[in-house]
Amino acid sequence: MAPSDSRPSDTSFRKTWDKAEYAQKAADREARIKEEGKARAEAKAAGKKYHIPRASTPPNAKETVSRAARLDVSANVGKTTLVPAGASTGKRGRSAGFYCPDCDLTFKDNLQFVDHLNSKQHLSNTGQTGEVKRATVEEVRERLEWLARKKREEAEMVADTVVELDARLEKREEEMEAEREEKRRKRREKRRKTEGGVGVKEEVVEGNGIIC
Repeated sequence: MAPSDSRPSDTSFRKTWDKAEYAQKAADREARIKEEGKARAEAKAAGKKYHIPRASTPPNAKETVSRAARLDVSANVGKTTLVPAGASTGKRGRSAGFYCPDCDLTFKDNLQFVDHLNSKQHLSNTGQTGEVKRATVEEVRERLEWLARKKREEAEMVADTVVELDARLEKREEEMEAEREEKRRKRREKRRKTEGGVGVKEEVVEGNGIIC
């Protein structure tokens, strides 16, 4: 049996391609373009705007809701943060600034950071659909009742604070009046102890002080 020739050829380093696979991809792409053109024509004939269909929404995605807590962009003011070497270039990775752990991005500006939190990229990475649930009439009524109740509670707290402040001022006034009365009593007692009830006569001596 003659030995096989295993020596590499001049073109053995080149990548080989599956012609059937790429022919199928080209056919699928052509069919997709035709379907999209047909859909665009139908939408134009109906007087509507054509929208490219987006990827399907994950089944576990939740609807977008408002933030429950206030965004504190001044929490790191005056603090020192250790960052890895070379982290000052680009947004990818943790660096000095406003860091988003869900997207692994760092922003130098708080406005850019807030815009990112409202972007489709961030909502998608946090498992949100980007769609807001339409509230029902009952939910709107419950929300209005809650706001009215909250407003009444705040008004009651302000009223209690005013009453407490008035009570404290009145108590302080009574204490000051008691102090003034005590000083007057001491002055009257001191006058009674002196001859004729005129108090202690003070005489100024030139040079060093006062003698009684």
